[in-house]
Amino acid sequence: MTSATERPLLFLDVGCDLVRATTWGEEANKAVAPRIGLPGLPVLDLPDTGGREGPRGLHWKTRPLVEWADGRPFLWVDDEISAVDRQWVAAAHPGPYLLHRVDPAEGLTDGDFTTLAVTVRSFGGRRGGPRRR
Repeated sequence: MTSATERPLLFLDVGCDLVRATTWGEEANKAVAPRIGLPGLPVLDLPDTGGREGPRGLHWKTRPLVEWADGRPFLWVDDEISAVDRQWVAAAHPGPYLLHRVDPAEGLTDGDFTTLAVTVRSFGGRRGGPRRR
């Protein structure tokens, strides 16, 4: 069994690219990362759309995350994922993915890390930056 601060590090060795998608921006690398055992990570540039793009109820991160993934397998872990996000990603993303909702009162649990690790392995370790068009 791994400790709470060791578990996120497992993802550094399973062949996926980690990126932060947060309004905290670069500040997450200073304030959050050390507390959960992650190194500094690239931060996805999230436009301030105020939820105006896409159908009603689509999370404002959904479209930028799918664009960043650019057809590659991806995981999105968040406490605000909804059925609308799941439907939109299913229609818009051609590659494998997992939208994993975390209970904000519990945070990431051992069960969540197991689900994420199994899913990442099922993706076959494909990684790399977005394809250039």
